[in-house]
Amino acid sequence: MSQLKSIQDDDLPAWLPRLTARGGPRFLQIADALQAAVAAGALKAGDRLPPQRQLAAHLHVDLTTVTRAYDEARRRNLLEGRGARGTYVAAPKVELTSVLDLSMNTPPPPEGLDFDDMLKQGLSQVLMGADNGLLMTYHLGGGSDSDRKAGATWLEPMFGRLDHGQLVVCPGAQAAIAALMLALTEPGGVILAEPMSYPGLRAAATQFGRHIVAVGADRHGMVPELLEEACRAHKPELVYLNPTLQNPTAMTVPERRRKELAAIAKRCNVRIVEDDPYWLLAEGPPPPIATLAPDHVYYISTLAKCLTPGLRVAFVLVRDAQVRERFLAALRSFALMTAPLTAALATQWILDGSAFRLMEGVRSEVRLRHRMARDVLAGRCTGAGDGLHVWIELPAYWNSSQLARAAGSEGVAVTAAEAFAIDGGSVNAIRISLGSIKDRGQLRAGLQRLSQLLARRPDAFSGAVV
Repeated sequence: MSQLKSIQDDDLPAWLPRLTARGGPRFLQIADALQAAVAAGALKAGDRLPPQRQLAAHLHVDLTTVTRAYDEARRRNLLEGRGARGTYVAAPKVELTSVLDLSMNTPPPPEGLDFDDMLKQGLSQVLMGADNGLLMTYHLGGGSDSDRKAGATWLEPMFGRLDHGQLVVCPGAQAAIAALMLALTEPGGVILAEPMSYPGLRAAATQFGRHIVAVGADRHGMVPELLEEACRAHKPELVYLNPTLQNPTAMTVPERRRKELAAIAKRCNVRIVEDDPYWLLAEGPPPPIATLAPDHVYYISTLAKCLTPGLRVAFVLVRDAQVRERFLAALRSFALMTAPLTAALATQWILDGSAFRLMEGVRSEVRLRHRMARDVLAGRCTGAGDGLHVWIELPAYWNSSQLARAAGSEGVAVTAAEAFAIDGGSVNAIRISLGSIKDRGQLRAGLQRLSQLLARRPDAFSGAVV
């Protein structure tokens, strides 16, 4: 094990960076230089790093900058502290799995945005400005007044100015869907949905004893004539739609089709749950269906799909006061409230603009990753280029479950169409998610493995037998 001796300013190690004004935050420049030195072998496991004060003086930065750099390097598993003996280069951690996860729909980390710092600053602002006792007690009203006002700000791009009293703050979109299902349907009741729909809908319906009936869809979404026919045949209590960058097909329902669906909801007096987690990520999306049939549509927007999954906050627009009370009662039966600290952080970020900056970073990163997917997969994927996922219709020699198993054997996790199928139907396709792998290089590697697999026939694939 090598060790650096007590270091004087004239013999500081060569890996130290030249800090530049255009190089981004200085603490990240230092952490990146450490990472590059470890990768190149200039620093090895067991090497002792310069004391933080000495390094700060040499680089002409304050001590806090170096402390943050060392903290960031520890987060990357590059360094370890040994008490009074100082800070040393850590031994590499053994990776126990090599699976590249293309199965989870999560927002990608934006480049150049220090999320850790943003989180620390946001929580600091919350704790300075809030009554800490209120952050640690029960909240039964579907969000505080401030939380609902933040929700109205978040929904302003879709609806313009809203009465924040019509909003309910929920612990995520899945809880909102389940509560609406409990509040607006009876056991054995029928819910209409597209043949390929969000799996959480089916999971909730199964638990609550509701029956989902698939209504045919084309490349523009649910077919209006088939919806009207199904309304007359089944007398549904709800229609579920995910009209923008739909999960899983990545299709967006055009405005004309939205108007037709809204007209049928009015004519047949049927209520729609519009689950719209990706609207703010889309490039020039049509107006929500809730703007076209406000008395018949309950609108859900979640922060988890355009900011970060850890922010389990969704805003639900329920205009009718009586329905709102029923919805709140249903929600409280299984999810008493959104965690107040989480809701307060979401409110802080929305009102100070941090949420919108983070979302713009996610949007930029998503577009870059879509370009990568189109390049690597050579036109196999469908999607507008601005959602978290793409839909790949498979060549006839593969079926979706077979392809998913083969991909898993080669270290790539994808989601087969069967996971989204309503009424037992399916199509021969898979969904791949572009945000769950943080590193772009690893994402490209996963896409390349998948592309090579798609080009081979199943008889060329053989898994290990143990």
